[in-house]
Amino acid sequence: MWSPSTILLVDDYPDALDVWGLYLRAAGFSVLTAADGPAALGLATEKHPDLIVLDLELPGKSGLEVATALRAQPSTRDIPLIAATGYSHLKQLDLARERGFDAVVIKPCDPDALLKEIRRLLPPEKGSHSAPSWHTAAEER
Repeated sequence: MWSPSTILLVDDYPDALDVWGLYLRAAGFSVLTAADGPAALGLATEKHPDLIVLDLELPGKSGLEVATALRAQPSTRDIPLIAATGYSHLKQLDLARERGFDAVVIKPCDPDALLKEIRRLLPPEKGSHSAPSWHTAAEER
């Protein structure tokens, strides 16, 4: 029986969780949300989502710390990670790559651009998959 892919959205800004969550649910995904790093780690470990969209600036543990912890655990190391950040500085983007993120979206991010990255990164049986992309939503404008 088919079940929708589960996306874990992690952002400390409630409006981002609401807007992106609504959009992704309308696109047919199951959505979990967390507002801080420790909650994100707990949900990822317990629920094993198909993909995680992770803000880099979070209370409790930063998105970079969460990514490092997820990549260190055998049960979560292969979950695709999308960094969502308001920073477009090269140093921040390089850190995201080093910590194991598969893609980066720069906030504010058009929901269509986020959806495109999610579909690209899902495993073949859940959607299409291709090589990592490091373009930003601003480059698509």
